[in-house]
Amino acid sequence: MNTEMYQTPMEVAVYQLHNFSISFFSSLLGGDVVSVKLDNSASGASVVALDNKIEQAMDLVKNHLMYAVREEVEILKEQIRELVEKNSQLERENTLLKTLASPEQLEKFQSQLSPEEPAPEAPETPEAPGGSAV
Repeated sequence: MNTEMYQTPMEVAVYQLHNFSISFFSSLLGGDVVSVKLDNSASGASVVALDNKIEQAMDLVKNHLMYAVREEVEILKEQIRELVEKNSQLERENTLLKTLASPEQLEKFQSQLSPEEPAPEAPETPEAPGGSAV
């Protein structure tokens, strides 16, 4: 890069940014690299045109990112729906098993739980008179 023709760091930075953005977006889109030379005779109009091209390139990146994010959000929403459905099914199954289990089975299950886990609440079932001692 020949930066000797630029007098201020700002001109050099604009030149570098322009070359970077053109090559980056060209490679992203598979197009040919277009080179535009800026020199000391560049008018204010060419700087504005360059700013417009950079803004268009940034808009293009933003649109691509937004599309990718929307796609990912849809995938995650579907996964959430599947997990909620599976959770609901497991809760129904758990409730059914609790109602079908005898008090002795529930007590045995609760005693096997580790101390860190809270014991599940047993369904309220009245004990038969003269209950069996285990």
